[in-house]
Amino acid sequence: MKLKKYKEKYSKKASKKNTNVFKKKDTKWIIEITLVAFVITFLLSIASELTIPNVNIIVSIIIVFVFVLLGIIFDMIGISVTVADPKVFNSMASKKMKAAKVSLKLMKNANKVSSFCNDVIGDICGILSGSATAMIALNLIDNYPKYPLLITIFITSIVASFTIGGKALGKSFAINKSNNIVFKVSKILSKFMK
Repeated sequence: MKLKKYKEKYSKKASKKNTNVFKKKDTKWIIEITLVAFVITFLLSIASELTIPNVNIIVSIIIVFVFVLLGIIFDMIGISVTVADPKVFNSMASKKMKAAKVSLKLMKNANKVSSFCNDVIGDICGILSGSATAMIALNLIDNYPKYPLLITIFITSIVASFTIGGKALGKSFAINKSNNIVFKVSKILSKFMK
């Protein structure tokens, strides 16, 4: 009987805390991030579509791996911001270090920074590297028409394994070196901020 009352009491408290989850700010942020994702994807897709068919296979592969690397780097930044310790940056910010203040701002908005880095940039890079990989496969199939299935599977598997392996390595590094990563990113950002 006591257990039942205990569960009811805390389930009511939990539901009260979650009543205002979706606020106006969230709606504005979702619309903004959707538009930003569209613009970034649109511009990078145009660059990719215009570049890859007109360059040799080596340059195309380099472009694909640049997309993969960008996805990994931004994934690391997104994770680092959510894991970093604000206490470290509070003491630096009290000494008027601009990068530390930027770091604290990033951590305060960790959900938005993580969403932008992991979801927007990370997913865009994943999509673009996939479409660029398909274009590379088509170029290779034109040169070696006997093995279309083998070429497609091989190229796709290589890019997927580098992406997954790189992100796994990046996540581990981001968790262990989160403060350093956030501080370095903040140093770069602080040069562009007033």
